[in-house]
Amino acid sequence: MEQILVTGANGQLGSELRLLSAQYKHIGWHFVGHSDLDITNSNALARFFEQHPITTLINCAAYTAVDKAETNYDQAYAINATAVGNLAQLCHIHKAQFIHISTDFVFDGTQNTPYHPHQTVNPIGVYAQTKYAGEQLAMQHNPNSLIIRTAWVYSAFGNNFPKTMLRLFAQQPNLNIVYDQIGCPTYAADIASALLHIIIHQKEKAAQGGIFHYVNAGVASWYDLAMAVRQLSGSNCILNAIESHQYPTPAKRPHYSVLATNEIRATFGVQTPYWHDALARWWTAINLNKS
Repeated sequence: MEQILVTGANGQLGSELRLLSAQYKHIGWHFVGHSDLDITNSNALARFFEQHPITTLINCAAYTAVDKAETNYDQAYAINATAVGNLAQLCHIHKAQFIHISTDFVFDGTQNTPYHPHQTVNPIGVYAQTKYAGEQLAMQHNPNSLIIRTAWVYSAFGNNFPKTMLRLFAQQPNLNIVYDQIGCPTYAADIASALLHIIIHQKEKAAQGGIFHYVNAGVASWYDLAMAVRQLSGSNCILNAIESHQYPTPAKRPHYSVLATNEIRATFGVQTPYWHDALARWWTAINLNKS
């Protein structure tokens, strides 16, 4: 029987996997958040693996506070790098598949064509550097690790850009939104579906490991995404397009972080729905949660 461990279970992707798990009752699920299992505690991790016959681990846990990471290197590295290496090693020892979620931030965003998985990376900022270090440690300790980079993730759960827009639309008559950062808005529910497809239908290919990209199809700026959310919500909030330098942040963001998904679609046969269509499904999910 497949036994799937999901770390970071209370985050956006972890929550979507929990929701989706109801459709896969033949699988044994283990959802753990920080209060259930501290992934930075190597002894606790070892005990958990000894007590549970895990066949697949999906590591959704991450230190994602990009700006705070600039002054909190030790914690970011412990979660995004050291813990990832330990999890990968334990999976290798216990013959479990290790699937790790990484980020578009490993690229510096200086090119203007989609990034492929095996292009040279250049992480800028502490968050990006620790996430890339996690990738390296995973592959070092477990060459069959399956690393999936994604970007601009949002969900009906947790905190994210579209939900922040909804809150601000209700509070402000106008907003300034950055238009010169381009990426791929990605619905966490679609990532969850892709992961389950890979685990269930492409297990042998997944066992070979590798680095892949998964994002929704199409590209957008933060301004484009805000406009799309405004249209769905029917808000009258005025949106003003601004450049990144007009909204300075402690950590630098990639100006272009579009990820190519050719490899993951060809290898595993997963779907990458268009981001506008995915956002419409998110809007439906948001309103279902309210009812």
